[in-house]
Amino acid sequence: MEISVIGCGRWGSFIAWYLNKIGHSVLLYGREGSKHMKQFQETRTNGLVSLPAKITLTTNLEEVMSNDVIIISVDSQGLRGLMNEITRHSPLNKIFVLCMKGLEISTGKRLSEVAAEYVGQNNNIAVWLGPGHVQEFLGGIPNCMVIDSENKEVKEKLIDEFSNELIRFYIGEDLIGNEIGAAAKNVIGIAAGMLDGLKLSSLKGALMSRGTREISRLIKALGGNELSAYGLCHLGDYEATIFSEFSHNRKFGEMHVKGEKFDRLAEGYYTAKALQKMSAEYEVELPICDAVYKVLYEGKPASEVLQNLFLRSLKTEFWS
Repeated sequence: MEISVIGCGRWGSFIAWYLNKIGHSVLLYGREGSKHMKQFQETRTNGLVSLPAKITLTTNLEEVMSNDVIIISVDSQGLRGLMNEITRHSPLNKIFVLCMKGLEISTGKRLSEVAAEYVGQNNNIAVWLGPGHVQEFLGGIPNCMVIDSENKEVKEKLIDEFSNELIRFYIGEDLIGNEIGAAAKNVIGIAAGMLDGLKLSSLKGALMSRGTREISRLIKALGGNELSAYGLCHLGDYEATIFSEFSHNRKFGEMHVKGEKFDRLAEGYYTAKALQKMSAEYEVELPICDAVYKVLYEGKPASEVLQNLFLRSLKTEFWS
């Protein structure tokens, strides 16, 4: 397949590397002036991913649109602006694959919903979600991921073309549940990092049990399958998010409670705000997400908020 990848950060560059490795023709796009793209143009590496000469680098969005499959891996809050730019090129019969985990703060919309506003009529949209870290994939450590779409033929085609021994893809059956679960697990990751920073890591078991249950309630309220919270896109991604040294969200939470600066993207920061709005709109109690929101946006002491969270009045275990 001839594939364009938009976004030359950690994940975008890995995706380009991976798809080239399994035999596809790949073009990688970065904005003019992007420090990541400049580094690739000068050295073909960002210190983590080294791109072979067969991968074409470009800062021309029109060139990107010449391919039929376009993978997007950018900051979730920048997706709407990017899609607006893409519509100027009148895409037709393209497959847009969103390889990103988040929710739009201003609207609370899932990212596939945002993309569909711009290209939904004459194109197909899919999502690529699930656990895995670039560092581990590059070290040859395999994992399982999910591709989902409202179009059955599209997701089956992508899974057939993208699977190999490094990444085994599963067919997603619940776009709502998989997107919400994937976005929300980053907020749970921040909570896990806060526990690490407070030396309360033993509470991660309770965090995992309660976190999965509260997100399942939200998925159900939104019209998805609540069991999706227990699949690869949420619970299945906990190991990579709650425990891994490579998790940006976990590290962000840990450094936040220590009063240290974290200068990398942690999507859970934005998702916590979007989930706060959803909680109120759909009248779904999200105590863990609410606790993270209070710490990050209201300046409440993490030690106090998390103690209250885990010592709050008892119900029937975590299931009510």
